[in-house]
Amino acid sequence: MAEAADFQGTSASPARRWLRRTGTLLAGVPLLAGLLQLPAASPAQAASSDAVSVSLDSLTPNAPSDGDTLTVSGTVTNHGKQTVTGAHVGLRVGPLLNTRSAIDGIAEHPDSLQGGGSVAEVGDKYQEKFAKLTPGVAEHFSISVPVDKLDLGEDGVYEFGVAVSGRTSTQSWDQLLGIQRTFLPWQPSEADSKTRTSFLWPLISKVHMTARTGAGELQTPVFLDDDLAKELAPGGRLGQMVQLGKDLDITWVIDPDLLASVDAMAAGTYQFQGEGDTTTPGSKESQAIAKQWLADLQKAVTGKEVVALPFGDPDLASLAHKGTSVTGSLSHLKDATDVAATTVKTVLHVTPNTDFAWPVDGAVDPSIMKVATSAGADRVIASSDSLQETAGLSYTPSAARPVGGGTTAVVSDARLSDAFDGDLTEAGSATLAVQRFLAQSLEVNAQTDKERSIVVAPPRIPTTSQVQAMATALKTLQDSTWSQSQDLTAAAKDKPDASATTRVPSTSAYPSSLRRQELPRSAFEQIARTQDKLDNFQVILARQSRVVTPFGRAINREMSTSWRGRTTQADSYRSGVEAWLDDLTEQVKLIDKSETKLSGRSATIPVTVQNNLVQPVGHLVLRLTSTMPTRLKIGGKAYWEQPVEVSGGHSQSVKFTTSANANGRVTVIAQLFTEDGREYGKPVSFDVKVTEVTPTVMLVIGGGVLLLVLAGFRMYTHRKRAAARRTDEDGPGTAGEDTEEPGNPGAPGERLPQEPGSAAGADDPEQPSDPAPDTAPESTDPSGTGERVDR
Repeated sequence: MAEAADFQGTSASPARRWLRRTGTLLAGVPLLAGLLQLPAASPAQAASSDAVSVSLDSLTPNAPSDGDTLTVSGTVTNHGKQTVTGAHVGLRVGPLLNTRSAIDGIAEHPDSLQGGGSVAEVGDKYQEKFAKLTPGVAEHFSISVPVDKLDLGEDGVYEFGVAVSGRTSTQSWDQLLGIQRTFLPWQPSEADSKTRTSFLWPLISKVHMTARTGAGELQTPVFLDDDLAKELAPGGRLGQMVQLGKDLDITWVIDPDLLASVDAMAAGTYQFQGEGDTTTPGSKESQAIAKQWLADLQKAVTGKEVVALPFGDPDLASLAHKGTSVTGSLSHLKDATDVAATTVKTVLHVTPNTDFAWPVDGAVDPSIMKVATSAGADRVIASSDSLQETAGLSYTPSAARPVGGGTTAVVSDARLSDAFDGDLTEAGSATLAVQRFLAQSLEVNAQTDKERSIVVAPPRIPTTSQVQAMATALKTLQDSTWSQSQDLTAAAKDKPDASATTRVPSTSAYPSSLRRQELPRSAFEQIARTQDKLDNFQVILARQSRVVTPFGRAINREMSTSWRGRTTQADSYRSGVEAWLDDLTEQVKLIDKSETKLSGRSATIPVTVQNNLVQPVGHLVLRLTSTMPTRLKIGGKAYWEQPVEVSGGHSQSVKFTTSANANGRVTVIAQLFTEDGREYGKPVSFDVKVTEVTPTVMLVIGGGVLLLVLAGFRMYTHRKRAAARRTDEDGPGTAGEDTEEPGNPGAPGERLPQEPGSAAGADDPEQPSDPAPDTAPESTDPSGTGERVDR
């Protein structure tokens, strides 16, 4: 931000206006600079700067008023090797800070002894004394002082310090050993004009849900881990955001993916990934936590503004810089935007605003602005670090900036937004963050009598300690005399300052530190490949939503901003989604087939299609192609096609008629296609061996049969003659005892030759002598794996 904005304009008070102008002039005169700055510490003091540290853990009230008692508590720790004796902790009030840059300077080095010794302590009555400070031991202190004893003058921001003094064995005189400096906002009476402040409260998390679902019709959701339950718990980050946010005047900024994930946990049983392909059931306790969190959130957002980001919070900068060169990438942003409002309304029962886009850290360039508004949003939350002021304004302008093409850049104040960055787990760090935020807010209001709309965009995924610090600061701001709350939509509609910058920085100005964290082009190429596979798969499904919805949302998550700084995890997630889709598509396949033998010029070949999904599939075409059509034709042609429909968990055998023109082995290729002509799955190849019966062989067989018939006739006539002779020799009445009936040549003890064709099925072209195992009835499951589920 331009330094011109730090040299503040006039305030509502004429006296203060004169004081600020005088201070600005004196700041530019080197000879008089010492009048406005605290003198430097002595060499001895500088050398002792690390001897004792002071942690300011609590300061209440954060913005005192007339009649209040200020209570300061914290710890002092001796980090030196010598014991400190005669030590005491005292309070020091520094000068009025006239610029936002002056606040920044102190915030950057809050424990510097530079100038600290020149400011007198408030008084001996408001000290805490220690006989000694032992090395390495932390000592607690708590000091209370009436505000009227601080001798605060004009309204504004004062430097405020907590210092420890004492003696050591080598330096036996009182000296300043440590200090912690912060800020004391002082505005006891209502300001003539108030800053309208819009504070974004982001309900955003990392990606938790996969594209997988458990076995069965219910499609049990599968999560990457069980971390979300910890965040939702009352002491967790998201639990704290809802509990603290319900009492604050904020604009809820929500990623619908988070709502969908929590809703999936609360709706029924869920699972999370274990080692390998195993899954572990989520606990009933976690399910109850999710239900309670949703119930609390529904109450918290009632009557409040809710802004829905595109589903999955897509990384707009990565998409603009790396994704637009990959066909189809922008369509995913449109899809994520379309589903956002429906998700929020379904889960929270409120209608969200979907007009806002929020690039990472509010950093923008022309390509990001173009992508951000391509899906329908016409307001882009930017940062004042990106849209820096160049017109020499003496105050911070309102947030709304028209940047052309009907697009409004809603510029968040970087100093206020960044106040909660960093590790705030220690109470001292959190207290400094809160006081810095309040100081900057009061200083913005003091810049001019003109009312303005200021937007605060805190960390996108704040930690629990950051959330608590934000809530403390915002609660104080709401009760302050210089600020009033406002929705984000109202800030975007406010009349912009005519002199405020509207120039979007060039692409080359985009921060290199942010560019290094972007998703690579290869990520968008993999996303496009997965989408292509999904498009090919869904056309065969009877119930497409069972697959399209979970995979469509997973593809949205692959573009999430939360992957920044987690390259390995992002790669693993994308690969997991694609691999799971591959596994599903392979559940509909052709069964491998062994060699088929044809002992004739024509026969029927069965080919089996297996469907291990729980839903029916159709819109498939099975094509058989002969690699040598001059030798073997299928349906009288080189290839033959037939539509295929298979019920869920079943197999279907499709039969093709073949005709052979010559003996030998011919390879046949079976391939599934979708109705639009795209190959589906892997082809199956098998050999057909033709063993045709020749005329010569038929003559030999015919001659053999004729000889058998003649031999049989000869035997029959021979026996008839023998029977007649016995009748003549034995006389009448004895012929029937030993004589067989005519037409029964198979007398016991004799083997007659078998008639040709008596071996059942030997030449039946529809009953091959060596049937392949893939000709099973439709109801069987040749894979033996049982029913498979499309997740």
